Amino acid sequence: MRKGFVSAGNWLVDFVKMIEKYPAPGNLVTIESIEVGLGGCSHNTLVDLAKMETGIPLYAGGCIGDDDNGKYVLREIEKHHIDSKYMVTIPGEYTSYTDVMSDKTACSRTFFHYRGANAHLDICHLEKMDTDARIFHLGYLLLLDKLDAADEEYGVRAARALDMLQKKGYKTSVDVVSEESDRFAKIILPCLPYIDYLIINEIEAAKCSGLPIRMPDGSFDMDNLKKTAEYILNKGVGSQVTIHFPEGGFTIKKNGEQAYVPSFKTEAKDIVSTVGAGDAFCAGMLYAIHEEYPIEKALHFANASAKFNLGNATSTGGAPTIQQIQEFLNQNI
Repeated sequence: MRKGFVSAGNWLVDFVKMIEKYPAPGNLVTIESIEVGLGGCSHNTLVDLAKMETGIPLYAGGCIGDDDNGKYVLREIEKHHIDSKYMVTIPGEYTSYTDVMSDKTACSRTFFHYRGANAHLDICHLEKMDTDARIFHLGYLLLLDKLDAADEEYGVRAARALDMLQKKGYKTSVDVVSEESDRFAKIILPCLPYIDYLIINEIEAAKCSGLPIRMPDGSFDMDNLKKTAEYILNKGVGSQVTIHFPEGGFTIKKNGEQAYVPSFKTEAKDIVSTVGAGDAFCAGMLYAIHEEYPIEKALHFANASAKFNLGNATSTGGAPTIQQIQEFLNQNI
């Protein structure tokens, strides 16, 4: 029986800069502190899973530069006992990085990203990833230039890649980046028939369906959330769609089962940063899927994984062990 996870996609260095609030255009704000850590979908998901200390096999895939940041990535992969044989070093290229402006007042973050080596990841790299893992997690789409490119037959190259991965025996999972663009329908919708598990936030989901979920006044439209999840599922997702947001998480499955579970309350004073919280939720949900948790238990587990991450400035610094999550859930549900 297949067991474990491959996560391929974005690997980058995060420079997390804490500020009191985001300035208006043309104004200045003081950077109060800086923390450096690794980020990107593949790093965050795999390290969150590794820190759970479950012993499940983990495999890293992606492209890095032949620079100091690339060496940093490889050291961190080795540190967490993740298999790195599918990491590719691109000669003469810089490892991708992101400046993350973390707004303490609004509890939000803004990203300034340099694509670098991640832009080279292509189907030829994914084809070589032969493992006994059960789930292949790819992300972030919309931030992987070659996989985001048009394909005459599939619509987008990522769809061709996901079809290939399913034929290799993997269950496929996808995450996407939150960006200000109109590319969601063009790039994400063609991929849906080749995705088993789609785990995204409410902003990304709304971009796919065109239905507003978060209202201009900040309120949340639960009816539109459910309609959006159903719309995405009916576009071809094979098993389930999960949408996460600060208020909680919602999952709908192909068999019609669905559930909403609210987040665990966290006081604003206890939130250091929201960087990586979405990936922590995703890692928790992927583990729950792998272990075949019931739908509500899976959402509780994913919410708890995200909550722990809020107490640290970096993407994975607050990641808990499986024992810590279980103890927290035993005390809070």
